[in-house]
Amino acid sequence: MKDNKEVLKYCPNYYNIVNFDYRDDDMISDKLIKIYKTYVFSVDTLNSESVQKLEELDHVLANYLSDYLFRSTMQKEIVHIKVKKDNNILQSLVDCIIKIFTNYEEYTTRKIYVSRWI
Repeated sequence: MKDNKEVLKYCPNYYNIVNFDYRDDDMISDKLIKIYKTYVFSVDTLNSESVQKLEELDHVLANYLSDYLFRSTMQKEIVHIKVKKDNNILQSLVDCIIKIFTNYEEYTTRKIYVSRWI
């Protein structure tokens, strides 16, 4: 994908993700944003499956930025990812990131948080 308009068509949260201001010691956010940038510009827009993965990744990282609980869950889980050398590393990482988000959504929909005002 080389055209900026195509990026915005498939990734409406692109500028929010790329311009996210994270702490200097937050290496995981830095790596996730680098993975996102690399993946966005490596996707073949003619392949519908890869475009769908791109839209999912955009949605996942938008939630990563806005949901503190998901951010802490992602930072705990992402260090446990194992990728085989034979596979496409970037695609495997993206698949794992999306899988972590899917597991998080399933877990949080089953667990109800009751806030308490003091």
